[in-house]
Parts: sequence; structure tokens; C-alpha cells
Amino acid sequence: MLHIVTDGAADMPPEWAEEYSIHTIPINIQFGEKTYLQFIDLDFESFYQKVAETKMVPKTAQPSPHQFVEYYKSIAQEGDTILSIHVTSKLSGTYASAVIAAEELKDQYKIITVDSAGGSMGLGFMCREARKMEQAGKSVDDILAYIENTKAKVQIILTLDTLEYARMSGRVGALSAALASALNVKPIAVLKDGIIEMVGKVRTRKAALKRVIEMGQEAYSDQPVFLSVVHAHDLESGKKLLAEAESLFNVKDTIITDLSVSLATNFGPGTVGLVLYPAE
Repeated sequence: MLHIVTDGAADMPPEWAEEYSIHTIPINIQFGEKTYLQFIDLDFESFYQKVAETKMVPKTAQPSPHQFVEYYKSIAQEGDTILSIHVTSKLSGTYASAVIAAEELKDQYKIITVDSAGGSMGLGFMCREARKMEQAGKSVDDILAYIENTKAKVQIILTLDTLEYARMSGRVGALSAALASALNVKPIAVLKDGIIEMVGKVRTRKAALKRVIEMGQEAYSDQPVFLSVVHAHDLESGKKLLAEAESLFNVKDTIITDLSVSLATNFGPGTVGLVLYPAE
């Protein structure tokens, strides 16, 4: 039996967990001295409520190797194969924890760890396509070759509503002095080759959303895509972006979903963007 495991940095509709049998190990979210497990004792609404109440940006931490060991044991039987696909190792230690756990359990399960070089709905789509390939009779080696060929093609383009969260975050990377001081701009960020980079700034929300669309078109033109809009507590902006994107891309599937807490803590409420995934 093939188990597919990912982590809390993967965005996907809740129903995919059952429909495609995708397991998600939760990330640790720390507000002050108290630590919560994503989706276990802290959902999206509770997360944003706590941010508003405490005026605090929480810290997030990857699952520990021990947490991975216990999680793998809870879902698999001895001799099973586990395909564990995770957020970019350049931004998180999640993949490293999975590798350590896989080594510890190598005599009980066949655990294959994969660095997706991405996150968000890019990681969600990757897990879904892996399951669909398995259901179609493809081998694990076929799935791994597909992932390796696909991960560099995934486009994740976001616009932030505020720079405050990015400035307080230790994982976004260095902002230029001009960008960091210009608090009234709407920056554009991309997750590419495993790294988040600020690639532009515009003055208005409308212009920022337009630029997100333009960058997506530059990357994909009329190529077929699975398209997702992700948003951090801003469903209205997400719906507007989705309506425009659907009319401009060669869309094979569309999803709108919440941005993972691990990214929302770095970018802040109001972040919205496109995830474009090849649909060949």
C-alpha cells in the first residue's frame, strides 16, 4: 500500500485528504509560551483571531523527527511504502526531520522522502497528481520522475497587503532597504527554486493583483494549467483574482483555498496570489 504524506505548508481543499488519501503532518505554531498543532487545536479562524488579540506574530516550527516517527507509525502497517513529499528544504527543516525519521524506521517501512522545492497549493497539486498516477497504475519510480520533472515549473506568485509581517519574519530573506522602508507599497513575492524572493513593488492593491496575473501569463502563456488562488483571510480579494484569472489562462482545474499558516505568519493577513501548476 502506498501512503502519501505531506505537511502543514501544503495548501489543498479539506476534502482532498479523504478523496486522494493524503495525510498531513501538522506544523507547530507557537504563541508566546503555548504551542499549538495546526488543524488539531488551531484552525485558520482561530489563528487569525489570536493574531488580532495578541498583536503577535507566532513562530512556526517543523515537526520533529520524533513527531514524524510517531505519525508514520499511526498511518502505516509494517512493510508499507510511504511517499513523504514536503515543503522546500531551503525554508524549513521539515524535510530534514522526515529524512531522519525515515532512516530510523527503515526496517519497518519503505519511506521515500521528497523535497518539493515549493509549498502552498503547488505542494497540494503535487500530492494529488502523485495519487492519481498511483491509481492509474504508475510505479513509485514513475511518480518520482514526474515530480522531479515538474517541481521547477510550478509558479507561486503572491502580493502582500502589508510589509509588517515580512519585516518581523526571519524566513522571508533580506528585503532591500528601500522596500523595507516603503511601508505603503504592495510588494510582489514569488516562491521559486525553493526560495521566497521579493521581485517587485507597486503602489496600489489593484495594480498588485494585475501584476500577479501578468507574471503568471509571462510564465505560462496559453499552456494548460491547474490554477489555484490562495488567500490569507481575504476571501473577497481571492474571488476577484480567481474570476479574472479563469478568463485569461488555459485552465484545466481551479481551486480557491486558504494560504497555509506557515506562509501567512511570514506574509500576513491580506496576502493573496496565484499558484500555477502544469497540467500536461
